[in-house]
Amino acid sequence: MTIASAPENTTPKSTPRRGLSLVGLIEAMAAPHQIDRYLELVNPMATVRDIRAQVVSVDHPTADSVTLTLRPTRQWRGFQAGQFVQLGVVIDGVRHTRCYSPAGGASTRSGLIELTVKAHPGGLVSQYLYANAAPGLVVSLSQADGVFSLPADRPRRVLLISGGSGITPVMSMLRTLVEEEHSGEIVFVHYANTDADVAYARALKTIAEQNPNVKLVLVYTETGGGDLEGFFDRGHLDAVAPWIADPDTIDAQAYLCGPPGLMRGVREVFREVDVEHLLNTEEFAPAVAEPGEAGGEVSFTKSGVAAENSGETLLEQAEAAGLNPEYGCRMGICFSCTSVKKAGRTRNVRTGETDDEPDKKIQLCVSAPVGDVTVDI
Repeated sequence: MTIASAPENTTPKSTPRRGLSLVGLIEAMAAPHQIDRYLELVNPMATVRDIRAQVVSVDHPTADSVTLTLRPTRQWRGFQAGQFVQLGVVIDGVRHTRCYSPAGGASTRSGLIELTVKAHPGGLVSQYLYANAAPGLVVSLSQADGVFSLPADRPRRVLLISGGSGITPVMSMLRTLVEEEHSGEIVFVHYANTDADVAYARALKTIAEQNPNVKLVLVYTETGGGDLEGFFDRGHLDAVAPWIADPDTIDAQAYLCGPPGLMRGVREVFREVDVEHLLNTEEFAPAVAEPGEAGGEVSFTKSGVAAENSGETLLEQAEAAGLNPEYGCRMGICFSCTSVKKAGRTRNVRTGETDDEPDKKIQLCVSAPVGDVTVDI
């Protein structure tokens, strides 16, 4: 038996119409400003595209630092331990942005972000936050960025070394490993001027007491009386983690963040024992150098390239090192070459002004390094 097929539908199919989404339409009507600029006037935490965060608590763990706990808006996608965020605040009608590393565990389910900021002398944003941050303050925020982070396959043995305000990214690594119930050996070594300068002293001691696989070593370089004496050297490495220099050691990594002196000292020791490939670094604090002085080393952290400071602009030195950072006018006008200076002093070649504030956006084409400088490219 033959079954007759149904008559073919000859009605033309409608073609989907492409147009603006509702959000796109509203933004087009709001031009030249984004819709978030208008929503900010009504409720600073009401955003469509921008990420913002509200301060929910403030603490001063040391005499010159402030810890902020932030609740971000829904656009926040989280972070990996060791990464940084760009935080913006409005000071005297102008928005200023700086980079800070979360210190909390990356796997926490609270959704909150913890930042500890050291109030650097002359630091516009850090001094403002130290003096004015209070619950209810709303700041702008970026998604987390940076390559200084733990690998997806966690190393069996981990050595964490920090100095001063460089404690925050490695503190995040420690907390993340503990939250994940990492069973391998973890050694946390922190250098500070005195015991009163350790922002996370109580938290570190609690973690070490509650986790037998965590070894805590605190070193006070000015007053002494810590677990070790003096500055980092081969003796310190042998005392805290002799296995890192053992050629038979496998599945081990070291993570370092701190001021230039500590960074150089650790690098030299790791180079001496031929395990520099196990060292992962993030610069944090400013170097001390006289204006007009070249000298020192320029480090490009994302690329893993370092070169002797020639005194030329950072853009020229990056290109001489084989890098290809984005640029436009090469005259300090278009801002295409803007990057984050992680540490060190730079001189504006147009104005002669110097700046040694860490974690600050600079224009590579008009910034010349003075002494040791680290840039996130």
